[in-house]
Amino acid sequence: MESEPYDLITMGRLGVDLYPLQTGVGLDRVETFAKFLGGSPANVAVAAARLGLRTALVSRTGADPFGTYLRRELKGFGVDDRWVTEVDAYPTPVTFCALFPPDDFPLTFYRRPKAPDLEIHPHELDLDAIRAARVLWATGTGLCAEPSRTATLEALRARSGREVTVLDLDWRPMFWTDPAAARPYYAEALRHATVAVGNLDECEVATGEREPYAAARALLAAGGDTGLRLAVVKRGPEGVLALAADGTSAEVPPLPVEVVNGLGAGDAFGGALVHGLLAGRDLETTLRHANAAGAIVAGRLACSSAMPYAAEIAEALATGSGTLAENG
Repeated sequence: MESEPYDLITMGRLGVDLYPLQTGVGLDRVETFAKFLGGSPANVAVAAARLGLRTALVSRTGADPFGTYLRRELKGFGVDDRWVTEVDAYPTPVTFCALFPPDDFPLTFYRRPKAPDLEIHPHELDLDAIRAARVLWATGTGLCAEPSRTATLEALRARSGREVTVLDLDWRPMFWTDPAAARPYYAEALRHATVAVGNLDECEVATGEREPYAAARALLAAGGDTGLRLAVVKRGPEGVLALAADGTSAEVPPLPVEVVNGLGAGDAFGGALVHGLLAGRDLETTLRHANAAGAIVAGRLACSSAMPYAAEIAEALATGSGTLAENG
C-alpha cells in the first residue's frame, strides 16, 4: 500500500457497455454500436476522478481482449487498476442497451455463466488500503453471489468507525432469485455503512418502504445506533431527498435536460456526491452538484467518458440546464 490514502475506493461491477448509435429501435434492429467502459462502481470511480479525487477500483475481468480494454480505459480515466485482476474461467461481461428516451433504456446483460467481478475473494482484499481510504463505495450487486458477497461484507466491516462508507443499493433483479433473498444481505451491509444511496425501487427492496421519507428513515434505522448517518433517496423526475441521522434534511429538484441516455446519471451523481461530502459542503449544495452531474450525463450517449468535470457542473448550475456540449 502507498503512504498516501485514496480518496475513494469503489468495489464491484466492471464490464463493457455497447450502446446503439440509433435511437428508438430495439436491439434486433440496431446496426452499429459504440463501446465504452461500464459497470456502476467503475463509473463512480471515473466520475470522482474527473472531479480531482484519487480513486481506485477493486474488481475482476476475464483474461481476454475486453479485459485488456477495460484496464486501459481505467488508467486513461485516472482510476488506479492495481486491484483489477483477471479470471481465466469467465469472460469479461458485455452489456447492451437500447435507447428509448426520455425514460426507457432496457439492458441486456451477458454475465454467464458468471461474471468475473463476482469472483472477488476476501483473502485478496487490501484491507489496509480499504481502511485508510477516505471513502469506500460498495454495491448491492456485490452481495448477490459468493465469493463477492463475503468480500463485500468484509470490506464494509473493515471500515468500522470510518466516516464515509457508502452502500449503493444498486438493485438488479436479474442477479437475484427474488427481493426476499436479497433483503438479509442488504440489512447486514447497512449495519456497516455510514451512507446509503438508492432509488425508490432499491429502497423498497432493502427496507420494504417506498414513500421517500419513510424509506430514508428505514435506511437510517437499519444502520443501528452507531451506523448509518445519511440516507439519499433518488426520486427520478421528483429530484432527490437526503436525510441525516441528526435530523438534517434536504430536497433538491432535478436539473432540466434533454435526455439521451439515462443510465449513467446515477453514477455521475455518486461521484459528485462523494466529492461534495469530502469537500465539506452542506447537504443541499452537495445534492445540487450531484444532481447537475447526473443531468449532464443523462444528456450524453456514453456513461464513463461522459462524466463531467467541475467546470461543467458549475456551468450547468449557472445556466439551469444539464444539456451541455460533449466534454473533451
